[in-house]
Amino acid sequence: QVQLVESGGGSVQPGGSLKISCTVSGSPASGTCMAWFRQGPEKEREGVASTHRAFATTFYADSVKGRFTVSQDNAKKTLYLQMNSLKPEDSAMYFCAYAPRSWYRGGAFCGQPSPAEFEVWGQGTQVTVSS
Repeated sequence: QVQLVESGGGSVQPGGSLKISCTVSGSPASGTCMAWFRQGPEKEREGVASTHRAFATTFYADSVKGRFTVSQDNAKKTLYLQMNSLKPEDSAMYFCAYAPRSWYRGGAFCGQPSPAEFEVWGQGTQVTVSS
């Protein structure tokens, strides 16, 4: 059974950078999707970045494109999200998620991730961007 544990969240000033990690345990299949979602207070959960485990292709929401980078180290079974040029509106709880299948949507494998498609979630890590 796949389990996910996020780490690396914290507080940073606007314009700063932060890298969060998701450690994967169990045996996730190669042809599947992983994603980072975020949820702010009184907001819906938003998929910000996703990747296909085998192809390593990526997808980004418009709100983070050019600033965030999702990557994976399959040997270490870790998913990363590098966040640069952070803005106060990036403040949220960030969740790692795993879907036991893949799709092609929005011009990418695992593109336009929707929470309903993901079956395994981490507990989340808080990111706060404030001066």
